[in-house]
Amino acid sequence: QVHLVESGGGLVQAGGSLRLSCAFSGRTFSTYAMGWFRQAPGKERQFVAVISTSSRTTSYADSVKGRFTISRDNAKNTVYLRMNSLKPDDTAVYYCAATRTTSLPVGVASYDYWGQGTQVTVSS
Repeated sequence: QVHLVESGGGLVQAGGSLRLSCAFSGRTFSTYAMGWFRQAPGKERQFVAVISTSSRTTSYADSVKGRFTISRDNAKNTVYLRMNSLKPDDTAVYYCAATRTTSLPVGVASYDYWGQGTQVTVSS
């Protein structure tokens, strides 16, 4: 069973930066593509970014492109989300997720395992 634990969330002013981390355990990390999603109050969970097993390929939601960077360290079984130029609209609970699918999916249903989430709040 895969276990995911996010950390690094918090309160930041608009224009600031945060780096989220997600620690993976239970299976071979390097065989899973990893994604980040977020969910604001009253809204559906939405795709943010995904990274391939080798880090060779990444994909981002249009709303975060150029501001957020996903990366992974297969030696540390950890995936990261660096968030720069944060906006109040980025306020949400951020979740990491793991999938064996090789096509870098953006849909929630394509992911097999989820973390418990970490709150990110951006003040104006």
